[in-house]
Formats: sequence, structure tokens, C-alpha cells
Amino acid sequence: MKAVIPVAGIGSRLRPHTHTQPKSLVPVAGNTILGHIIDRLLGAGVQDFVFIIGYLGEKVESYVRRQYPQIKSTFVVQEPREGIGHALWIAREEFRYNAEGILILLGDTIVDVDLGAVLQMPGTVLGVREVKTPTLFGLVETGPGGRVTKVIEKPKIPKSNYAMVGLYKIAHPERLVDALGQLIEQEHRTHGEFQLTDALMTLIQEGEEMTTVSVDNWFDCGRKETLLEANARLLNRPEFMRTESLPEFPNTIIIPPVSIGKNCQISCSIIGPNVAIGDRTIVENTILADSIIGSYSELRQAVLHDCIVGSDASFRGLNHSLNIGDNTEIDYS
Repeated sequence: MKAVIPVAGIGSRLRPHTHTQPKSLVPVAGNTILGHIIDRLLGAGVQDFVFIIGYLGEKVESYVRRQYPQIKSTFVVQEPREGIGHALWIAREEFRYNAEGILILLGDTIVDVDLGAVLQMPGTVLGVREVKTPTLFGLVETGPGGRVTKVIEKPKIPKSNYAMVGLYKIAHPERLVDALGQLIEQEHRTHGEFQLTDALMTLIQEGEEMTTVSVDNWFDCGRKETLLEANARLLNRPEFMRTESLPEFPNTIIIPPVSIGKNCQISCSIIGPNVAIGDRTIVENTILADSIIGSYSELRQAVLHDCIVGSDASFRGLNHSLNIGDNTEIDYS
């Protein structure tokens, strides 16, 4: 089985963090978004990866080659970026003849599901989750026996509330490539882009049998609010609930769950709950909760909650002398 991971997007909803790094490398719960995805796939036995890169793609390639030298990795550049369907079309020669099928995982989405079990399911399988606002998502409609009868991208009048979560096991990649080719040839776009959803609908109309699998959790990490929610829920795993493995920090209280990187200097602070701190960060006289703090940053005399602070950033509280870049949000309330 080969995994195909589109990671070409700009990530405009996560600015300013995506001004300097791709969305897939934004930190969350002691790892990057992409790192969580790859680790889950490795746990399921997948070793062959195709990454579709674009915006700051060289950083994605460098990260993967540095952190995961053991995997077989291929990188395909999507330019221009015209949707997930277009991304897969650009990379088609890397997977179209893969007899074992392919597993597509979107590069800004973390799902909790038994991927090993999904790989053993027969036919084409779509990961789904029940949602409260179905008009915001690509939806799946099913018929007798759970067979997928229709998929549609962000309908105005939804007839289902089961959203596709960015996990697709494709049993016949060559058929998918043919369907994508039809979209490209006919210039068939939905919401201005070539959609994977439309190609899947073509397969259904041609007789492809598809079923669904419900995921336990689905973390769409494309916005600040959902990224912080993902951070909190991912931290609430057993390994982050224990503090015995953490070094002693002077005059500091740690409230699990937390993830603290290597060689951090923390003193006279309260850290937690739901806090992830990167490597070599300094925290002094600070109360910090429900936040993600990058590596090589510095926080002093601050009370912070529901924050995302990038790497190499500095924040000092009380006397507010600010040097803030474009598209930055600061809320002292």
C-alpha cells in the first residue's frame, strides 16, 4: 500500500504562522501535523509515501528526509495549485499502477482510526464523521448495506451530515486517474477548483463500489481554534498525563497534560493544562494554559491562554512594548 499526502496548500487561515512555514509543519502536541500523520501510517505498516508539495515545499521535503530517513519518499510539485483533484492528477504517474491500491490522507488533517483495519477493508473506503454544519464539508450519502450512492462537495441543501474527513482508501488507482483526467479535460471545477469529490462521484456512476468507515476523532488543523482543540485532545493521551519523565523546573508547577521539548529553561511559572512547548524555549514568571509554543522562543512575565506562538518568538508582559508583524492577533482580555 502506498500513501499519497497532498501538502501543497498555503494555509492562509493559519497566518501569520504559515508566512514562514508550510501548514503541515505547524507544531501540535509535541510533533508537527505531518509528523502525526506519518507516525500513524508507519504504525499501520505503510513505508511508501508520495508527498505532493507546493508552497514552501522544500521545507516539507527537508523535514521528511531528516526526520524519516527510513521511508521511501517521493516528492511531486503542484504548480499552479488548483485543488486536491488537480494535485492528484499532477502526481498520477507515481501511483496509478499501484496494484495494492493507495491511501490518500490530506496533509492538514489528523484522524484517529485503526488504519491497519482500514487497509484490510475490501474495495474503496471513505473516512467519515458526523458533523453539525454539513454545508461546510464534502458529504457522503449511503444506501442499502452502507454502500456509498453519492458524494458532493459543500452542498447548499445537504441530504446527509456525514462529512468526508480527508481519508480515502482507493482500491483501483488507475480508475481514479481516468476520472481525474475527465475533470481536467472538461475543465470541470467545483468552487473554482478540481475536486477529488467530483472524481469519486464519477467512479460511483461508473459502478465503483464504495463503503465508509467512521473515525473516532477528526482534527482539521486548518484554523487557530481547531488547531488548539487538536492539541488539547491529542495531549490527553496517557504519555502526556505523566510528569515523572520531565526534568525538574525551579519554582514551577506543571499541570498535565503537557508536552515540553528538549533543553527548555522554565522557572517560576505555572504550565498547563493542554500546553505543548517546543525545544530550547525559555519561560519565566509566566502562567500558560491551552497553548502551543514553538521552539527557541522566550516568554517572560506573561499570562497566556489559547495562544499559538511561533518559533524564535519573544513575548514579555506587563510593560507592553510591541514589535508585531502583519496578520498578527493579540488579545489581552
